[in-house]
Amino acid sequence: MDALEIYSTELDETVRRVLSEAERVLEDSWRKELVIRVESVSMQFRISTSNVSGLKDYLIQKLKHQTGYRNFLALNCVSFDVYQGEIVGIIGSNGSGKSTLLKIVAGALKPTDGRVIVDKRKIQILTLGTGFDIELTARENVYLNGAIIGYSKRFLDEHYERIVAFAELQGFMEEKVKNFSSGMVSRLGFAIATAGEAAEILILDEVLSVGDEFFRKKSLKRIKEMIHSGSTVLMVSHGMGTILENCTKVVWIEKGRLQMVGEAREVCAAYGKSGS
Repeated sequence: MDALEIYSTELDETVRRVLSEAERVLEDSWRKELVIRVESVSMQFRISTSNVSGLKDYLIQKLKHQTGYRNFLALNCVSFDVYQGEIVGIIGSNGSGKSTLLKIVAGALKPTDGRVIVDKRKIQILTLGTGFDIELTARENVYLNGAIIGYSKRFLDEHYERIVAFAELQGFMEEKVKNFSSGMVSRLGFAIATAGEAAEILILDEVLSVGDEFFRKKSLKRIKEMIHSGSTVLMVSHGMGTILENCTKVVWIEKGRLQMVGEAREVCAAYGKSGS
């Protein structure tokens, strides 16, 4: 066999390997299950332009027909897909509609136009600062906030000590939450929100910016355990390091408009260059 024949044989073998690998990649992508489809989603809010100091002023202006409104388009025709096992970051400057989008996906808001295709029974949304009554004690808020999230009383009874220990609030649980610092409230909210096992679809809304540096490291470790346990994850974070370290795909939204969808480093680089 001469040199030309040897080269031709090796080339054929290389081509076969490349084609085989390409077929495998395509088959893997076809096997991926579509978990979330955001299809041409727009969200418009009606915001009052009246300057009222209370209910009495509002009623007076209403009776005098002095109330005015303006329309605010928080999201404008946003579309993207999320497949099983993906960890998708949502980035954009403040006020770009990131949290609004998460609430629509979770079913807490209904879009003005478009639709989201997702099995809402499989969703767990972690967001801090909601469902707390400052006039109640920390102990009472564990059960109130836990019930809002969807935990049973039995579950909370079984996990109560773990929640307290994770929040580092031993000795403070009989205090009213209104006497807590913002960091203490955030730690308690995070501990409650992450007490359960990760759901099939996990939605994280800025839950990694709580407490001091030590607690942030601890909370990041807990979130990493959850997002790498096989869940499909949709997360908002202003920390580009967190996005780059954990996300397999990034969606960039700016002022309600979709700018880019793609690999994390590529999208984050484009976002950084934009100066947003």
